[in-house]
Amino acid sequence: MTAFHKSPFPGMDPYLEGDLWQEFHDRLANQISAQLLLLLPPRYVALLEKRYVIEDAGIDLVVVPGHRIIYPDVHVVHTVRETATLLDTAVEVTPRVRLVSHVPEELPQLSIEIRDIAKRRLVTVIEILSPANKHGKGLDQYLERRNDLLKTATHLLEIDLLRGGERLPLYGGELPPAMYYIYLSRFTQRPYTDVWPIQLRERLPAVPVPLLPPDEDVVLNLQAAIDACFQLVGYQRLLDYTQAPPPPPLSPEDTEWMRREVLPESNQRI
Repeated sequence: MTAFHKSPFPGMDPYLEGDLWQEFHDRLANQISAQLLLLLPPRYVALLEKRYVIEDAGIDLVVVPGHRIIYPDVHVVHTVRETATLLDTAVEVTPRVRLVSHVPEELPQLSIEIRDIAKRRLVTVIEILSPANKHGKGLDQYLERRNDLLKTATHLLEIDLLRGGERLPLYGGELPPAMYYIYLSRFTQRPYTDVWPIQLRERLPAVPVPLLPPDEDVVLNLQAAIDACFQLVGYQRLLDYTQAPPPPPLSPEDTEWMRREVLPESNQRI
């Protein structure tokens, strides 16, 4: 019998915010869809919707295939042949600088769409935010898509499990400080948005997934979906817990908590 694989963290694992993010993102979308299909009334279905976004790499460091970070490299070689005159000098020069060209990468993005089967009406969209949605042109594109959805009679549930990048623009007060957020905009209650702030040390909450009135919400157990991803893949075997998690850095308090209570066997190198 296969052992149960799980993250050492009680909720979201910050080590997933690195090169395994895209795999985890798609796996989580599948688990959310599978969970909802068991809960939805027969008149609804939860489908996966794929679209593509352009990921713009940063200009300071560029990760190329093979996960190597490329820095500028300067190397000049001169070869001088001894001849009777100083004019007969051959110079062999290698490229002075080797840099990486900016090549935008097209990344697939999975979202979950709940539809009414009879009329194929789009009822609820569940978005799992990715790094491409949280900075630069990708952020602008996502906000444009988001604004279009908010103009329709469609519920929008947004799951932000990334510590870095821009947060969604909300008004009427400040977001409580937190590592992660879940946002729910019901079309029946706009312009108001319900927000769940989540700390690193907390388990992820169960959140309502609204349907068409008068049907009652179904409840998405987000922690169970993440646990199912770990059980299926065993991410803890692939993540290097002896290193610091991907940026942005944790606070000194969370770093100490992680060293003491979460990763005590690896804390000598964190």
